[in-house]
Amino acid sequence: MISNLAYTLHLVFAVLWVGGMGFALMALRPALATLEPAQRMALMGGVHRRFFLVVWHAVAIVLLSGYWLLFGYYGGFRGVGWHVHLMHLTGILMAAVFIAIFTGPWKQMRAALAAGDTSGAAAANDRIRQLILVNFVLGILTVGVAGWGRLG
Repeated sequence: MISNLAYTLHLVFAVLWVGGMGFALMALRPALATLEPAQRMALMGGVHRRFFLVVWHAVAIVLLSGYWLLFGYYGGFRGVGWHVHLMHLTGILMAAVFIAIFTGPWKQMRAALAAGDTSGAAAANDRIRQLILVNFVLGILTVGVAGWGRLG
């Protein structure tokens, strides 16, 4: 029962995290091209603030539920296939990239927005976009590995 809950939470929060990045990159960002730069940066500031709150929770829940399953259900790394080892690696990398986003360009973007520096906010936002793209690719790879490893 508890393993089913851990597995469900693991999947739901992974989907929220990776799906949110996909939405931001493929739908939100292109749609914002019609806004003036100051409006676009103010909106992206609000979007990042809300999404990063979700991601903080997702990181914690995905990692904790993954470790619960790994050690509480499968008995450790010896009890799992190659795909779990690779998911573990990509999950740790994704968490590290998110922490880099949050402590680097997101911090810079918040400071630029507070100072009314639209070009500084745009530069920081572009760096955020680049790192989110890295994390999105890692996330899609992780999802592919999960599906392939589970049935392959």
